[in-house]
Amino acid sequence: MISPLATDALERLEPLASGVIATRALAVDTTGAFPTHTVTALREAGLLGLVTPVEHGGLGGTVGDAALVVERIARSCGSSAMITCMHYCGAAVLAAHGSAEVNQAIARGEHLSTLAFSEQGSRSHFWTPMSTARAAGPDIVLDARKSWITSASHATAYVWSSKPVTAEGASTLWLVEADAVGLSVQGRYLGMGLRGNDSTSVHADSVTIAPDNRLGPDGGGFDIMMGVVVPAFQLMNAACSVGLMEAALDGATRHVRGTRFGHTDQALRDLPTIRAYLAKARIQADAVRALWLQTIDAVVEERPEAPLAALKVKAAAGDASLEVLGALMRVCGGAAYRKEVGVERNFRDAQASCIMSPTSDLLYDFVGRAMTGMDLF
Repeated sequence: MISPLATDALERLEPLASGVIATRALAVDTTGAFPTHTVTALREAGLLGLVTPVEHGGLGGTVGDAALVVERIARSCGSSAMITCMHYCGAAVLAAHGSAEVNQAIARGEHLSTLAFSEQGSRSHFWTPMSTARAAGPDIVLDARKSWITSASHATAYVWSSKPVTAEGASTLWLVEADAVGLSVQGRYLGMGLRGNDSTSVHADSVTIAPDNRLGPDGGGFDIMMGVVVPAFQLMNAACSVGLMEAALDGATRHVRGTRFGHTDQALRDLPTIRAYLAKARIQADAVRALWLQTIDAVVEERPEAPLAALKVKAAAGDASLEVLGALMRVCGGAAYRKEVGVERNFRDAQASCIMSPTSDLLYDFVGRAMTGMDLF
């Protein structure tokens, strides 16, 4: 069920998504430019603070509300959707464990968050950081080789994982300001899709932070990842896939309705094979949307099935988007390769989900383990 807050947020978002975000999406994809205009638009609409608590000036929304916002943005611009997804993931951690000051900055739209979990050493196993945090007098010193950090050059700060300082446990989380001495962004993102999401490596070489920058207890990072980040990211990553399918279906349907063979005056929609491909794609997208909405309700209502449902939904949506987008490329034929149709951009953007951690293959293993009574890790 869509909450009144989500309805209000979507009403605020609609003119932005159909306006500046949509009209600049092609330029973002073509040039790889970071969509600063999207961040500005969300700030001015008061939506950067969607999941920030009301007592700090935010809207107090749920991760379900955030997922609905991300899906609408994805229909206009995949890069903007992924940036928003990662901001809300970081903001959700900060809502639970961050200071009043940082939450107030998010609510004012002055703070763009992101996650810095993935690393060159542990790769897609984001829950096992290789990076270190050590005490140096009253301070903490971080050393790391982080990889695939969305908004790497544009985030205000990172929600950062490391090995614990002294405690037992898999990890500890920190708030690391992007301008900290010793941090360096490595190169520029040049990817197949999501070209404006500024996803690249960030290195920490003896970066000094205060102990107060710790988010949650030393050694408690894994529990925060599983309890806060994973449900939020799974829902919002699936939202990206759902939105990309919707955008491509809209583009492909318009193309089929409006295109004719000049030598026969036959419309593409007159061909049964074309109609069948469209119908199958529509049905598959609708089925995944239903699963996604059902999972949102389960997570927000904290139902017993929510943890497993959250694991399922990203894999289901990501793999469905690959099939749906592949079919729609065939439906549009050579026209699908043209930028103005938009399907090829959606196709490229959709490829990222299945390899973003936790990958689809990892998720299938997790679900299989849960089904057979095994521990996930």
